[in-house]
Amino acid sequence: MKSDAVRTGIERAAARSLIKAMGYTDEEMYRPLIGVANSWNEIVPGHINLDKIAGAVKAGVRMAGGTPMEFGVIGMCDGIAMGHEGMRYSLVTREIIADSIECIAKAHAFDALVLIPNCDKIVPGMLMAAARVNIPTVVVSGGPMMAGRYKGRNISVTQMFEGAGALISGSITEDDLCEMENEACPGCGSCAGMFTANSMNCLTEAIGMGLPGNGTIPAVHAARIRLAKYAGMKVMELLEKNIRPRDIMTKAAFANALAADMALGCSTNTTLHIPAIAHEAGVPFALDSLNEISKHTPHLTTLSPAVAHPELMEGDSCQQAIHHIQDLDEAGGIPVVLKELSKKGLIDLNVKTVTGHTLGENIAAAVNRNSDVIRPADNPYHEEGGLAVLKGNLAPDGSVVKQSAVEPEAWVFEGPARVFECEDDAVKELLAGKINKGEVIVVRNEGPKGGPGMREMLTATATVSGMGMGKDIALITDGRFSGASRGACIGHVSPEAASGGPIGLLREGDIISIDIPGKRLDVKLSDEELAARRAEWKAPEPRVKEGYLARYARMVSSASTGAIIE
Repeated sequence: MKSDAVRTGIERAAARSLIKAMGYTDEEMYRPLIGVANSWNEIVPGHINLDKIAGAVKAGVRMAGGTPMEFGVIGMCDGIAMGHEGMRYSLVTREIIADSIECIAKAHAFDALVLIPNCDKIVPGMLMAAARVNIPTVVVSGGPMMAGRYKGRNISVTQMFEGAGALISGSITEDDLCEMENEACPGCGSCAGMFTANSMNCLTEAIGMGLPGNGTIPAVHAARIRLAKYAGMKVMELLEKNIRPRDIMTKAAFANALAADMALGCSTNTTLHIPAIAHEAGVPFALDSLNEISKHTPHLTTLSPAVAHPELMEGDSCQQAIHHIQDLDEAGGIPVVLKELSKKGLIDLNVKTVTGHTLGENIAAAVNRNSDVIRPADNPYHEEGGLAVLKGNLAPDGSVVKQSAVEPEAWVFEGPARVFECEDDAVKELLAGKINKGEVIVVRNEGPKGGPGMREMLTATATVSGMGMGKDIALITDGRFSGASRGACIGHVSPEAASGGPIGLLREGDIISIDIPGKRLDVKLSDEELAARRAEWKAPEPRVKEGYLARYARMVSSASTGAIIE
């Protein structure tokens, strides 16, 4: 046992006395020591219930003969941090989370780990740590939030972010906005759509690191507590069988996760996190592989914030054509999605999982209980997957769009650039009515290095959608878009402006061409003109010159490689 390093031999008497100082008995001390990394706090709705999840995990560990030892991990709420300086600190916490778990797990010689995340950067940070530490590990999230109800319709935080634009356009009143505010987020859990948190929790299950149900069982259901107990019990089985994260997180497992990603229409942020996790697991990953997988993978769900399928949009029924995570769970969850994909040979059923069984064994009994929520693979909502990588002279190393959340009318878009050096300036112009239909908002110097921290642009995208101009205005950025964004929003433009990428050479009025079917993102300028502008370009002055963000900016890689620390 790894834990013998802290408890065995006369030279470990001091360590044993320190363990006993916390009330542990000899019997507990000499059982397998299981680290329980808990990101519980009182500042994130997705994490406010994690104390109960941790309690259930520890009960499961004890039932199976182990000694759980809980420790804390940071976590922030992207929604609360959105639209101000706090958003610079979101992506960067992923590295802190991975580093801190590595430090504690190694320093205390744990035999195994149970990791308890729920929201955006916490899930991938914990998976990165699992791959890095590589001792038997199970991930169990806190579960998704239920959708809210407003005037007979399901709503979520998406409608709240779009509220400012809706108010300006006159489609709602201030009283409406206040009433929606009270109903949109009815309780604990990760926000109710297929945003980044739920995307990553579902992909954790698809990759084999979470038990079936990890991505979809609602936070408020008793089944979530039972799942946590099983996670504590299962980690003991993994320890006995010596099944480790790198045995599970293989090249085939990542391919399974990407296929599930495309079928579900997950957040564009998965294209940052999957490469980073694969890097820690020692698995090569190329951004271009997304298009190849997407090309052959049917899009099976219309989960918020996806665009409703036209055949379901009859009059006022459009809202009901958009489903939430609770609907996905009721329909059978990720096992059903994977089973549908397996019918087309898109899933490797032989990969190992934390259940101790193969993925094929896990999903064998899965039954689709609602074929509107999860379409059969031979009758999908779209023939291609939810994400696409666009390249061209404006994004030589790639950019990412959630094509399932783009209105079909905007899949091909061309217009003059309106260039902004930060999101805040773009939002001011939008709210002042100074952005016109047919224009392309360009927000640059918001990448991993230039931001620094690669802020999400949900305030900008939600304002456009709320104003009813989602088909008429496109947005591109070297920063990120939230999983809750919808419309013609192209993010992760690489190389970023701060590294001399072409997006940093754009001028007001340059004609931008977006071709999602053709997988192209271009500016209508000659190679000679771009070269001339590049010769005149000077690197922008760093926005942050001290503290963690300054260190991060010096070390972070391109978004095209997952914004990993090099």
